[in-house]
Amino acid sequence: MQKARWLVSLVLFFSLTAMAQETPKAEVFLGYSHLLANLNNTSFNMNGAHVSVAENLNDWFGGVLEFSTHYGTENGFKVNTQSIMYGPTFSYRKKSPITPSAHVVLGVQKGSGGLFGISRSSARFGMGLGGAVDVKVSDMVSIRIIQADYLLTRFLGTRQDNIRASAGIVLTFGKK
Repeated sequence: MQKARWLVSLVLFFSLTAMAQETPKAEVFLGYSHLLANLNNTSFNMNGAHVSVAENLNDWFGGVLEFSTHYGTENGFKVNTQSIMYGPTFSYRKKSPITPSAHVVLGVQKGSGGLFGISRSSARFGMGLGGAVDVKVSDMVSIRIIQADYLLTRFLGTRQDNIRASAGIVLTFGKK
């Protein structure tokens, strides 16, 4: 019985390491996102969704296109944001089912707020700096246990330093 446990453990270990060594051509992330928004030195919480598509050029470098949207209420105002950003991503893929990564993205952040159905919106430059940790479940599925990003925006003539945390599922396509 003890030998059978060792054999099963070794087979699982080697199958996980073999699975983790292959680099996918593309990765699509779909998940829940929480934004700790900062406006005029007041922080408030917003909930939303985060989607990204990454193309891997090799086992450690690629490009990522991110979309996110968040909604919340602050002092009776309904507030929402949408962003689209693109930039390089760096991954550490070694003999493990866990893949940490880091990215820098630049793009456009749109924000709007309203009171009693009256709203105003504006689009501004946005920048994101962050990283993620994915755990491989199968050849085509990973779980993003956390993605944390610092987001810089400038609305109403002031700078906002925002924090975004996301988690969800990663679907992988092709092999490098």
